Amino acid sequence: MKRKIVFIISFLLIVLSFNACEPLGTCKVCRQVTYEVGGGVISEGAETEYCDAALIAIEAKGDIFVNNTRISWECR
Repeated sequence: MKRKIVFIISFLLIVLSFNACEPLGTCKVCRQVTYEVGGGVISEGAETEYCDAALIAIEAKGDIFVNNTRISWECR
């Protein structure tokens, strides 16, 4: 009987350890895009995955306007 209890507890710990490696928060893939005001895309940055606090910081940033260009973050 003790052997079964030890086996069950061991099995549960192993199963929980597999899930512990996954991120607990939300993650999105974001890139920085530069637009010409009133026109199309000038350039696109590389897509990078951001999670938790870094994602919140990026989503909180507003668009940046320099002369006739607009720089913004797009996340999916």
